[in-house]
Amino acid sequence: MTAPVRVLIVDDSAIVRQTLSEILSADPGIQVIGTAGNPFIAADRIAEQVPDVITLDIEMPGMDGLTFLQRIMSQHPIPVIICSSLAEDGAQSTLRALEYGAVDIITKPRLGSKQFLEESSVLLCDAVKAAAQAHLRPYVPVRTVEPKLTADAVLARSTGAMLETTEKVVVIGASTGGTEALRSLLEALPGDAPGIVIVQHMPEAFTRAFANRLDSLCRISVKEAESNDTVLRGRALIAPGNHHTLLKRSGARYFVDIKDGPLVCRHRPAVDVLFRSAARYAGANAVAVILTGMGDDGARGMLEMKEAGAATIAQDEATSVVFGMPKEAIKRGAVDTVLPLAAIAGSILNHAR
Repeated sequence: MTAPVRVLIVDDSAIVRQTLSEILSADPGIQVIGTAGNPFIAADRIAEQVPDVITLDIEMPGMDGLTFLQRIMSQHPIPVIICSSLAEDGAQSTLRALEYGAVDIITKPRLGSKQFLEESSVLLCDAVKAAAQAHLRPYVPVRTVEPKLTADAVLARSTGAMLETTEKVVVIGASTGGTEALRSLLEALPGDAPGIVIVQHMPEAFTRAFANRLDSLCRISVKEAESNDTVLRGRALIAPGNHHTLLKRSGARYFVDIKDGPLVCRHRPAVDVLFRSAARYAGANAVAVILTGMGDDGARGMLEMKEAGAATIAQDEATSVVFGMPKEAIKRGAVDTVLPLAAIAGSILNHAR
């Protein structure tokens, strides 16, 4: 029998600590070994027993979460999940935490909403289990560039794709470890790269800050997707958190549709929803990429894309923080090519030509 994942909860709110403890302890695959109201108490807890995963609040008295995270990663690397509120003003600090080595973001459970608590319980437990499998990587400072002048619940299966245009479109799915993988991939693309639509599993309020961050680093433009946004050369659209994003087409124009709906493959947005829509509306004109992440989201949709004639690429195990999503797509026979992260941009461009 597999040993449970041992978790240390670090948050200055006693209510949050209690709620997280109850949610995590209800999962037989997880054991909460302690809680801490600040980083100093957390350091004492770690000295007593090293956890497999830490959930960490960013804003705390005495020592902020970012400073504590940097000390953990430099002295004794442990998978860390940032537990954050939905406030957008804290999104930049949370994104910096991902750059410093945190493996994921979760939203603090919001009391008083039964649906939110049920869904956040699923996402929280999945995130902890994914973090426990993560291959931690050293922090690499980011560079800057000059400013630029089952998806049936959301979309029914199609009988065929429309192929009246030859314009290529790229769809990308990622989860745990995906924020830094996406940064690396998009930074490598030229300013005239084909249009891109991305699903990264990330809570709402953070996807816009994430898109803005990538926009400041990449030669292509990057923005959080809004309904009816056109998919254009030189631009990537990031699915907004807590909403499914579909690729659609009118004549020769590709655009995105933002929809509510249930969790699909335990996520919203779901990669499967995006990939299924790309199979229907782009078919052989699409290139699909599945990156690091826990679970099997995207595997079914990628198989549908391959059957519709799309080119399909998966990140390899050696460069994935968690090899779950690429592995499941490969297992289903949905992947044409398995590549290290650094080679994926070149492959996209070759297919786009």
